[in-house]
Amino acid sequence: MSRYRSLVFFLAASAFFGGTFVAAKAGLEFFPPLLFVAYRFDIGAALLLSVVLYRFPRERWLPRTRADIAGILAAGVFAIGATNALIFVGQQYVTSGVSSIIYSLNPIMTPILAAFLLSDERLSRSGAGGMLLGLVGVALVVNLNPADLLGGAVVGKALVLAAAVSGALGSVLIRRADSTLDSTVRTAWALPVAAVLCHVSSFAAGEQASAVTWTPAALAALGYVGVFSGALAFIAYFGLLDDVGAIRGNLVFYAVPIVATLGGWLLLGETISALTVVGFGVICLGFVLLGRETITAELSRIRRGIAQRAGSGSDSVTGVVGDTPRWSEQD
Repeated sequence: MSRYRSLVFFLAASAFFGGTFVAAKAGLEFFPPLLFVAYRFDIGAALLLSVVLYRFPRERWLPRTRADIAGILAAGVFAIGATNALIFVGQQYVTSGVSSIIYSLNPIMTPILAAFLLSDERLSRSGAGGMLLGLVGVALVVNLNPADLLGGAVVGKALVLAAAVSGALGSVLIRRADSTLDSTVRTAWALPVAAVLCHVSSFAAGEQASAVTWTPAALAALGYVGVFSGALAFIAYFGLLDDVGAIRGNLVFYAVPIVATLGGWLLLGETISALTVVGFGVICLGFVLLGRETITAELSRIRRGIAQRAGSGSDSVTGVVGDTPRWSEQD
């Protein structure tokens, strides 16, 4: 059940985060960037706190230990607040495609930070190769022109890169805190922290609520980033981090460009080039390399189980010839 839950979390986070860069770019036409993020978290916090207060008994939604507080702050300040503020400000200067590829450096940075801050998460050589393949695949999916990364708005790209670092740091600090709070409860407390951070930053930057242009398109963009890529996506994302760890959990950001591309093809009639299809394949190959150790361990476990049943004499179930199994642990 844990594997199925992790898969659901991965798919949900990929789907909901997939439209974030597009919705953010669209919404910046109507909102000052930091105020846009703050409103997003206001909506997400109101929704999630309502769910938590209704669903969880009091003893389960109140933080009680330093680890609980540390996990909330890591999520609210770094993984949610600073990360999204930097993305939204940076997207004033760069395209959604460039933003997505720069932010896809997040999974590369996570194992580097984990090596210093976590004792139970390390990346093998094949895993590192899978990470790099995934990044190459993302570049192919978004049809990245290297000139787009090297030239143009350096400030915007630096801000999105800083967002990737902040997101990776936040995910690692959440694992380090080892809070006992349910991931939904932790997210419900983290969103108000992120909202306050962004409102203070917006005020300090001199942004004004009167600068917002309230149109149907503005409401649609705000609704998407507040509900889907806000509350729902963060529930799935932080649940995934709790299940599989920071390194593998952040692989969701390799799947996000795939979801965004397929969504544009299905809903907007955008074309998918042959290079994009190759990119999908490269990302999948990267995932296979990253999961090779897990797959090998699972196959070994299955073989041991079959061998043990064969040894008990259940020939009809295990498929043995006489007393000898058809394959052994060495095969």
